[in-house]
Amino acid sequence: MRNVLTALLLGAVSFAPGAVWAESLTDALISAYRTSHLLDQNQAVLRAADEDVATAVGALLPVLTFAAQASDTQRESFSAFGRATYTTTFSGSLNLIASLSLLDFGRNKQNIAIKNELVLASQQALVNVEQQVLLDAVTAYVQMSLQTGLVAAQQSNVHLISQDLQAARDKFDVGEVTKTDVALSEAQLASANAQLASAQGNYNVAREQYKAKIGHYPAALSGLPKTPLTVKTIDEARAIALRTHPVVLEVQHQAKAADLGVEYAKAQMRPTLTGKITVQNPYSNNAFLKPTEALELDLNQTIYAGGQQSAGFRKAIAQSQQAHAALLQTGVSVSFAVGQAWSNILVANASIAANEEQIRAAQAAYDGVQQEAQLGSRTTLDVLNSEQTLLSAKASSLQARANFAIGQYTLLSAMGLLTADHLHLGIPTFDPQQYYNAVKNAPATSSQGARLDKIMKSLGK
Repeated sequence: MRNVLTALLLGAVSFAPGAVWAESLTDALISAYRTSHLLDQNQAVLRAADEDVATAVGALLPVLTFAAQASDTQRESFSAFGRATYTTTFSGSLNLIASLSLLDFGRNKQNIAIKNELVLASQQALVNVEQQVLLDAVTAYVQMSLQTGLVAAQQSNVHLISQDLQAARDKFDVGEVTKTDVALSEAQLASANAQLASAQGNYNVAREQYKAKIGHYPAALSGLPKTPLTVKTIDEARAIALRTHPVVLEVQHQAKAADLGVEYAKAQMRPTLTGKITVQNPYSNNAFLKPTEALELDLNQTIYAGGQQSAGFRKAIAQSQQAHAALLQTGVSVSFAVGQAWSNILVANASIAANEEQIRAAQAAYDGVQQEAQLGSRTTLDVLNSEQTLLSAKASSLQARANFAIGQYTLLSAMGLLTADHLHLGIPTFDPQQYYNAVKNAPATSSQGARLDKIMKSLGK
């Protein structure tokens, strides 16, 4: 397999004469991981989900508020002689209020558990995005190599037909062939130039795709490394996929969150007990009065809300059923993706063998037709047709090898193993626990804020 894949990419090196360094697939994957804005976007989505946990935790902690009130009252009064007098009273207060949820029948704890499951789901969604980024990079790398090889093949074809045309013209000058033979060669050369222009256009598109997916334009490319694929049967691949694929794990956590949502909806129907301590320091006419303290206990229970809570409970049950159905369907989709990738690999592998045999036969036919044409038993058209058959066989072989390479990495992705860690890229990767651990307890102090700033700086944000 290594020889086959190396042959696929030989043309890439020739496209950068004088290059002393060739970019490997590992180099390209590292660049794609480091420069992907899609990964940046979804890492931010995950951090936002982490903050949802902090918000839920904050509901269990005391709330301390400060309030200041002030008023200026002016009263008018009249003396026995009808003279008006005005009395101005300035009053106000400074209030410090602390409140705490004392009893909510597990409502807030259920909410925290839900948010935690959603964080775990977001972590798996990020892994799946990472897989897509790396698979796109593999595809761009292989396509760049393929288009380089196809351009080289078309250039060789133009050169060969140009030689045929010159030979036809020389023979026409001495009367060995007719003007028709020259015209056939001229038409074939025009067609070859058109095919070369098309191949060069595809090459330019592949360059742009390479830059979009990997972060820079390609120079010389080296051969593909051995694919880290160890499964021997499709059943083994499916078992790994159903156990480790991030989409499966993501939907599992979403289903757990939906189950917890049913319990949360139940808790919404129960009472809440809140304690409040208020310290008030009143002020009147340029003097603070004696502070007062108050302790309050508030017990709230909804008796009737127009069926809203019952509807919320039924909705939570339906959402749980939906999540579990989605989990089953996700398993079907992942299993299908594995089967499809496995089938594509088998087809590509069979195509490689068939194309190699076709190239061997087409080369032998071309050599024979060319020799027979020199002896006058074959026409110029026979030579041109055999050249195109050989070119088509070589192009099909290049495409099959590209399909085989992409198919193997697609299978890795379908199994949930196309990650920077599994591929051993050897670079620092995003740690989802680092930010989560910093915010899960709802930090608010400056020291914790400085810690968050340090984390964000380490992430390059």
